[in-house]
Amino acid sequence: MKLMRVGEIGQEKPAMLDADGKIRDLSGHVSDIAGASISPEGLAKLAAIDPKTLPELQPGRIGACVAGTGKFICIGLNFSDHAAETGAAVPPEPVIFMKATSAIVGPNDNVLIPRGSEKTDWEVELGVVIGKTAKYVSEADALDYVAGYCVSHDVSERAFQTERAGQWTKGKSCDTFGPIGPWLVTKDEIADPQNLGMWLKVNGETMQNGSSKTMVYGVAFVVSYLSQFMSLHPGDVISTGTPPGVGMGMKPPRFLRAGDVVELGIDGLGTQKQTFQADL
Repeated sequence: MKLMRVGEIGQEKPAMLDADGKIRDLSGHVSDIAGASISPEGLAKLAAIDPKTLPELQPGRIGACVAGTGKFICIGLNFSDHAAETGAAVPPEPVIFMKATSAIVGPNDNVLIPRGSEKTDWEVELGVVIGKTAKYVSEADALDYVAGYCVSHDVSERAFQTERAGQWTKGKSCDTFGPIGPWLVTKDEIADPQNLGMWLKVNGETMQNGSSKTMVYGVAFVVSYLSQFMSLHPGDVISTGTPPGVGMGMKPPRFLRAGDVVELGIDGLGTQKQTFQADL
Protein backbone atom coordinates (compact mmCIF):
# COMPACT_ATOMS: atom_id res chain seq x y z
CA MET A 1 0.00 0.00 0.00
CA LYS A 2 0.90 3.60 -0.49
CA LEU A 3 -0.47 5.53 2.47
CA MET A 4 -0.53 9.32 2.56
CA ARG A 5 -2.02 12.38 4.20
CA VAL A 6 -3.73 15.03 2.09
CA GLY A 7 -4.89 18.52 3.04
CA GLU A 8 -3.72 21.83 4.40
CA ILE A 9 -1.38 21.92 7.40
CA GLY A 10 -3.21 20.66 10.46
CA GLN A 11 -6.17 19.44 8.40
CA GLU A 12 -4.66 16.45 6.63
CA LYS A 13 -6.89 13.44 5.92
CA PRO A 14 -5.53 9.90 5.91
CA ALA A 15 -5.60 8.40 2.44
CA MET A 16 -4.23 5.70 0.19
CA LEU A 17 -3.16 5.77 -3.43
CA ASP A 18 -5.02 3.18 -5.50
CA ALA A 19 -3.66 1.20 -8.45
CA ASP A 20 -4.89 3.87 -10.87
CA GLY A 21 -3.13 6.68 -9.03
CA LYS A 22 -6.35 8.02 -7.47
CA ILE A 23 -6.30 9.28 -3.89
CA ARG A 24 -8.81 7.44 -1.70
CA ASP A 25 -10.10 8.80 1.62
CA LEU A 26 -9.38 6.58 4.64
CA SER A 27 -10.87 8.90 7.26
CA GLY A 28 -13.90 6.63 7.63
CA HIS A 29 -11.60 3.88 8.83
CA VAL A 30 -8.72 5.55 10.67
CA SER A 31 -8.23 8.98 12.21
CA ASP A 32 -4.71 9.38 10.80
CA ILE A 33 -1.69 7.54 9.42
CA ALA A 34 -0.19 7.14 12.87
CA GLY A 35 0.01 4.89 15.92
CA ALA A 36 -2.16 1.79 15.81
CA SER A 37 -3.12 2.34 12.17
CA ILE A 38 0.44 1.49 11.07
CA SER A 39 0.86 -1.50 13.39
CA PRO A 40 0.92 -4.90 11.69
CA GLU A 41 -2.71 -5.40 12.70
CA GLY A 42 -3.71 -1.92 11.57
CA LEU A 43 -2.02 -2.30 8.21
CA ALA A 44 -3.69 -5.69 7.70
CA LYS A 45 -7.10 -4.08 8.21
CA LEU A 46 -6.30 -1.33 5.72
CA ALA A 47 -5.00 -3.85 3.19
CA ALA A 48 -8.33 -5.70 3.37
CA ILE A 49 -10.25 -2.62 2.18
CA ASP A 50 -11.18 -2.44 -1.51
CA PRO A 51 -9.91 1.01 -2.51
CA LYS A 52 -12.77 1.40 -4.97
CA THR A 53 -15.21 1.48 -2.05
CA LEU A 54 -13.49 4.57 -0.63
CA PRO A 55 -14.40 8.16 -1.53
CA GLU A 56 -12.02 9.78 -3.97
CA LEU A 57 -10.13 12.86 -2.82
CA GLN A 58 -9.10 15.56 -5.24
CA PRO A 59 -5.34 16.13 -5.50
CA GLY A 60 -4.09 18.89 -3.24
CA ARG A 61 -1.34 19.55 -0.77
CA ILE A 62 0.35 16.36 0.38
CA GLY A 63 1.34 16.34 4.03
CA ALA A 64 4.07 14.38 5.78
CA CYS A 65 3.32 10.71 5.21
CA VAL A 66 3.06 9.84 8.91
CA ALA A 67 1.73 11.78 11.89
CA GLY A 68 2.55 11.62 15.57
CA THR A 69 6.27 11.08 15.08
CA GLY A 70 7.88 11.00 18.50
CA LYS A 71 11.47 10.65 17.31
CA PHE A 72 13.17 11.62 14.06
CA ILE A 73 16.47 9.73 14.21
CA CYS A 74 19.21 10.15 11.62
CA ILE A 75 22.24 8.07 10.75
CA GLY A 76 25.33 10.03 9.71
CA LEU A 77 28.11 9.03 7.29
CA ASN A 78 26.31 5.81 6.37
CA PHE A 79 27.57 5.67 2.78
CA SER A 80 31.30 5.10 2.42
CA ASP A 81 31.49 7.23 -0.74
CA HIS A 82 29.68 10.09 0.99
CA ALA A 83 32.03 9.86 3.98
CA ALA A 84 34.97 10.08 1.59
CA GLU A 85 33.65 13.20 -0.15
CA THR A 86 33.33 14.97 3.21
CA GLY A 87 36.81 13.90 4.31
CA ALA A 88 35.48 11.69 7.10
CA ALA A 89 36.30 8.08 7.91
CA VAL A 90 33.62 5.42 7.83
CA PRO A 91 32.52 5.15 11.47
CA PRO A 92 33.05 1.84 13.30
CA GLU A 93 29.46 2.04 14.55
CA PRO A 94 26.50 4.06 13.22
CA VAL A 95 26.63 7.78 13.98
CA ILE A 96 23.29 8.75 15.56
CA PHE A 97 21.83 12.23 15.78
CA MET A 98 18.33 13.60 16.23
CA LYS A 99 16.36 15.89 14.00
CA ALA A 100 13.62 17.90 15.75
CA THR A 101 10.13 16.69 14.87
CA SER A 102 9.18 20.36 14.36
CA ALA A 103 11.27 20.18 11.18
CA ILE A 104 8.80 17.76 9.56
CA VAL A 105 6.84 19.06 6.57
CA GLY A 106 5.18 17.70 3.47
CA PRO A 107 7.20 16.50 0.47
CA ASN A 108 6.41 19.49 -1.73
CA ASP A 109 6.22 22.24 0.88
CA ASN A 110 8.59 25.19 0.62
CA VAL A 111 11.78 24.85 2.64
CA LEU A 112 12.96 27.85 4.63
CA ILE A 113 16.61 28.85 4.61
CA PRO A 114 17.19 29.99 8.21
CA ARG A 115 18.37 33.43 9.19
CA GLY A 116 22.14 33.73 8.99
CA SER A 117 22.51 30.63 6.84
CA GLU A 118 25.26 30.50 4.23
CA LYS A 119 25.59 26.73 3.89
CA THR A 120 22.17 25.12 3.49
CA ASP A 121 22.68 21.72 1.84
CA TRP A 122 20.67 18.83 0.39
CA GLU A 123 20.62 15.09 1.24
CA VAL A 124 18.27 12.48 -0.26
CA GLU A 125 17.75 9.65 2.24
CA LEU A 126 15.77 6.47 2.68
CA GLY A 127 13.30 6.95 5.53
CA VAL A 128 12.19 4.00 7.68
CA VAL A 129 8.88 4.26 9.55
CA ILE A 130 8.47 2.11 12.67
CA GLY A 131 5.19 0.20 13.02
CA LYS A 132 5.43 -1.43 16.44
CA THR A 133 7.49 -0.89 19.56
CA ALA A 134 11.03 -2.23 19.18
CA LYS A 135 13.34 -2.79 22.14
CA TYR A 136 16.43 -5.01 22.12
CA VAL A 137 15.42 -6.60 18.80
CA SER A 138 17.77 -8.79 16.80
CA GLU A 139 18.91 -7.90 13.31
CA ALA A 140 17.15 -11.04 12.05
CA ASP A 141 13.81 -9.82 13.44
CA ALA A 142 14.27 -6.08 12.93
CA LEU A 143 12.24 -5.68 9.74
CA ASP A 144 9.21 -7.12 11.56
CA TYR A 145 9.06 -3.80 13.39
CA VAL A 146 9.06 -1.67 10.23
CA ALA A 147 5.76 -0.38 8.85
CA GLY A 148 7.27 0.88 5.63
CA TYR A 149 9.55 3.29 3.85
CA CYS A 150 9.49 6.83 2.51
CA VAL A 151 11.62 9.48 0.84
CA SER A 152 13.31 11.66 3.46
CA HIS A 153 15.10 14.92 2.68
CA ASP A 154 17.65 15.55 5.42
CA VAL A 155 18.15 19.26 4.74
CA SER A 156 21.24 20.50 6.60
CA GLU A 157 22.87 23.82 7.46
CA ARG A 158 26.55 22.89 7.44
CA ALA A 159 27.90 25.91 9.31
CA PHE A 160 25.35 25.38 12.09
CA GLN A 161 26.15 21.65 12.02
CA THR A 162 29.94 21.66 12.09
CA GLU A 163 31.23 25.16 12.79
CA ARG A 164 29.14 26.28 15.75
CA ALA A 165 30.46 23.75 18.31
CA GLY A 166 28.53 20.95 19.96
CA GLN A 167 26.47 18.32 18.21
CA TRP A 168 24.98 18.17 14.71
CA THR A 169 21.36 18.60 15.81
CA LYS A 170 21.17 22.38 15.45
CA GLY A 171 22.28 22.16 11.83
CA LYS A 172 19.62 19.57 11.08
CA SER A 173 16.53 20.76 12.95
CA CYS A 174 15.60 24.13 11.44
CA ASP A 175 11.92 24.55 10.61
CA THR A 176 10.99 22.72 7.36
CA PHE A 177 14.31 20.80 7.26
CA GLY A 178 12.52 17.41 7.32
CA PRO A 179 10.26 16.78 4.29
CA ILE A 180 8.99 13.18 4.33
CA GLY A 181 6.74 11.46 1.81
CA PRO A 182 4.81 11.61 -0.46
CA TRP A 183 3.82 8.14 0.68
CA LEU A 184 4.49 5.66 3.39
CA VAL A 185 5.03 2.58 1.22
CA THR A 186 4.37 -0.56 3.23
CA LYS A 187 7.29 -2.94 3.44
CA ASP A 188 5.52 -5.69 1.47
CA GLU A 189 5.90 -3.51 -1.65
CA ILE A 190 9.67 -3.16 -1.25
CA ALA A 191 11.40 -6.44 -2.00
CA ASP A 192 14.81 -5.25 -0.83
CA PRO A 193 15.36 -1.92 0.94
CA GLN A 194 19.08 -2.34 0.19
CA ASN A 195 18.61 -2.10 -3.57
CA LEU A 196 16.84 1.20 -4.20
CA GLY A 197 18.06 3.88 -6.58
CA MET A 198 18.24 7.36 -5.01
CA TRP A 199 18.59 10.67 -6.81
CA LEU A 200 18.45 14.42 -6.27
CA LYS A 201 18.50 17.41 -8.63
CA VAL A 202 19.04 21.12 -7.98
CA ASN A 203 17.46 23.40 -10.59
CA GLY A 204 17.29 20.41 -12.94
CA GLU A 205 20.95 19.43 -12.53
CA THR A 206 21.60 15.97 -11.11
CA MET A 207 23.64 16.18 -7.92
CA GLN A 208 23.08 12.78 -6.30
CA ASN A 209 22.63 9.49 -8.13
CA GLY A 210 23.24 6.55 -5.82
CA SER A 211 21.71 3.44 -4.33
CA SER A 212 20.84 2.12 -0.91
CA LYS A 213 22.99 -0.92 -1.73
CA THR A 214 26.09 1.09 -0.81
CA MET A 215 24.89 1.82 2.71
CA VAL A 216 27.48 0.80 5.30
CA TYR A 217 24.85 -0.24 7.84
CA GLY A 218 21.63 -1.59 6.32
CA VAL A 219 18.08 -1.02 7.51
CA ALA A 220 17.80 -4.20 9.59
CA PHE A 221 21.10 -3.53 11.34
CA VAL A 222 20.19 0.11 12.03
CA VAL A 223 16.78 -0.75 13.52
CA SER A 224 18.32 -3.45 15.71
CA TYR A 225 21.21 -1.19 16.72
CA LEU A 226 19.00 1.73 17.70
CA SER A 227 16.73 -0.55 19.70
CA GLN A 228 19.64 -1.42 21.98
CA PHE A 229 19.79 2.21 23.15
CA MET A 230 16.15 3.37 23.04
CA SER A 231 12.70 1.99 22.41
CA LEU A 232 11.42 2.72 18.92
CA HIS A 233 7.71 3.50 18.75
CA PRO A 234 5.08 3.49 16.01
CA GLY A 235 5.49 6.59 13.86
CA ASP A 236 9.17 7.10 14.67
CA VAL A 237 11.17 7.90 11.55
CA ILE A 238 14.75 6.82 10.88
CA SER A 239 16.60 8.66 8.11
CA THR A 240 19.35 6.29 7.09
CA GLY A 241 22.02 8.43 5.42
CA THR A 242 22.81 9.90 2.02
CA PRO A 243 24.84 8.87 -1.03
CA PRO A 244 27.56 11.17 -2.40
CA GLY A 245 26.86 14.41 -4.22
CA VAL A 246 26.03 16.82 -1.43
CA GLY A 247 26.96 20.48 -1.73
CA MET A 248 29.60 20.48 0.98
CA GLY A 249 31.53 17.76 -0.87
CA MET A 250 31.89 19.73 -4.09
CA LYS A 251 35.02 21.60 -5.04
CA PRO A 252 34.30 24.41 -4.47
CA PRO A 253 31.35 23.70 -2.16
CA ARG A 254 27.91 24.67 -3.42
CA PHE A 255 24.95 25.57 -1.24
CA LEU A 256 21.29 26.44 -1.69
CA ARG A 257 19.94 29.95 -2.16
CA ALA A 258 16.43 31.41 -2.16
CA GLY A 259 14.65 30.46 -5.38
CA ASP A 260 16.48 27.16 -5.87
CA VAL A 261 14.26 24.17 -6.67
CA VAL A 262 15.25 20.73 -5.39
CA GLU A 263 13.71 17.52 -6.73
CA LEU A 264 14.48 14.10 -5.27
CA GLY A 265 13.21 10.56 -5.28
CA ILE A 266 13.77 6.90 -4.48
CA ASP A 267 12.73 3.90 -6.57
CA GLY A 268 9.20 2.83 -5.63
CA LEU A 269 8.82 5.53 -2.96
CA GLY A 270 7.85 8.54 -5.05
CA THR A 271 9.34 11.98 -5.51
CA GLN A 272 9.54 15.33 -3.75
CA LYS A 273 9.93 18.87 -5.05
CA GLN A 274 10.72 21.89 -2.88
CA THR A 275 11.35 25.55 -3.53
CA PHE A 276 13.80 27.09 -1.10
CA GLN A 277 13.05 30.54 0.28
CA ALA A 278 14.48 32.84 2.92
CA ASP A 279 13.00 32.55 6.41
CA LEU A 280 12.30 36.22 7.08
